[in-house]
Amino acid sequence: MTAPMPAPASAPMPAPLTGLRVLDLATLFAGPLAATLLGDFGAEVVKVEHPSKPDPSRGHGPSKDGVGLWWKMLGRNKRTITLDLSKPGGRTTLLRLAATADVVIENFRPGTLEKWDLGWPELSAANPRLVLARVTGFGQFGPYAHRPGFGTLAEAMSGFAAITGEPDAPPTLPPFGLADSIAGLTTAYAVMTALAARDRTGEGQVVDTALIEPILAALGPQPLWYDQLGHVQPRTGNRSPNNAPRGVYRTADGTWVAVSTSAQSVAERVLRLVGRPELIDEPWFATGADRARHADVLDEAVGSWIAARTRTDVIAAFEKAEAAVAPVQDVRDVMADPQYRALNTITTVDDPELGPLRMQNVLFRLSVTPGAIRWAGRPHGADTDEVLTELGLTETDLKALRTEGAL
Repeated sequence: MTAPMPAPASAPMPAPLTGLRVLDLATLFAGPLAATLLGDFGAEVVKVEHPSKPDPSRGHGPSKDGVGLWWKMLGRNKRTITLDLSKPGGRTTLLRLAATADVVIENFRPGTLEKWDLGWPELSAANPRLVLARVTGFGQFGPYAHRPGFGTLAEAMSGFAAITGEPDAPPTLPPFGLADSIAGLTTAYAVMTALAARDRTGEGQVVDTALIEPILAALGPQPLWYDQLGHVQPRTGNRSPNNAPRGVYRTADGTWVAVSTSAQSVAERVLRLVGRPELIDEPWFATGADRARHADVLDEAVGSWIAARTRTDVIAAFEKAEAAVAPVQDVRDVMADPQYRALNTITTVDDPELGPLRMQNVLFRLSVTPGAIRWAGRPHGADTDEVLTELGLTETDLKALRTEGAL
């Protein structure tokens, strides 16, 4: 059974971002994910979509009964409204919304908001405390700023693809939105940093996130290595230039396990476990980099031992030896994994359209003010009238906006 979070001594406190209002004008993944992360911990997020061109993430990937499943996760904890920002009524309404908000997140190409007279001068005039998070492929300035930018381009341009794959194979792109995901996490952090600054100064500011930068940070010290040593990291497949044995190994029952030996003590435990303790006495075994240069020998020793045993037996033996191992799991395994179950990593959300949905839970646990998924992604424009009525618009105002095509 899942262990519950420790209950606070008194009544539960509000979620930590309760009272924060976020306008999500972005589409696809990085910007909307940042808004999702804020909403998971209590922020009120209003998703603003074009009346006839909703966020394309609604149509990405598999759907059920015509309802996009990716959106159910990305759109969770958001109220959804429609607004055409290029229409005068849409512009005016957005400025009224911005006056009530703490954060606006957008990912239009640089200059698009300015074309609609909704740039930083106009938004900050409407609300000097506003934080405007701008998420683009290449940032707000520079020679590539006006190019269309997607995560795939960032994964290629940052150096990620160049070091991913087998040495004699082409560079490899990830089969999911890696750069967007890292940029979404970064943008949520940047927004919270800007809000912390606002607490001191009383003034908002602009956050400029370029997809090409957070993924470069995640790649580690490659620029430093090149600057100081002229070193260019090659593709090494599943091997690491920093330690060995390291990689994935096939078991007797046709499954795979991953082994890591980043710590010297773990490397020694692995070699004793697989019956090759004499390798520990080799001079080259003393450092991870030297072990990596003898990966063929170490992979043969570990791989042949694993190949003679089932995955269950391998994991049990590694665990007993206090050596690092994990099964290579697909999503079916993840959904049944006892550690994920203990952490409640996959949770169930009741949805009026599709019924119970299982999806990733909030990103981390807080012991006193935890986050929560209050609802899954809602239909396009489902909350337009409610949100705008709360803003003070009348039925006559809404009718006029619809006549104009702004809603």
